[in-house]
Amino acid sequence: MATTNKHFRKRDAILEYLRSTKAHPSAETIYTDLKQQIPDLAMGTVYRNLTLFKEQGLVSSVATVKGVERFDGNVKPHVHFICTDCSAVIDLEDMAVPQALTSAAERSCGGKVTECQLSFTGKCQSCINKLEN
Repeated sequence: MATTNKHFRKRDAILEYLRSTKAHPSAETIYTDLKQQIPDLAMGTVYRNLTLFKEQGLVSSVATVKGVERFDGNVKPHVHFICTDCSAVIDLEDMAVPQALTSAAERSCGGKVTECQLSFTGKCQSCINKLEN
């Protein structure tokens, strides 16, 4: 019985961590940060739960940035900006996924769009400022 409670405690902690951050962490970051609170947390537990959460639609995989998959606890449609220098993944909260783009995709393929992930890439303001100084 205690194992089951620990199992759900870890699962809940991983999901809460993702929902409480806008940093779009990797599995490794989640593991490192939660390991301090949950010493018996295993990397495999993090990966298994991320897979489960993605299948259940509770989290999304935003992108693979420099070979590392990044996750988002906000599954509402929104736009991201990915910095090619520092690997930051930033929510563009003032932008919505254009309905015209979704409609064009449906017309093009003859199907029905159920999800859209729109990301821009480039240099973030912090990296531009570093270059200018």
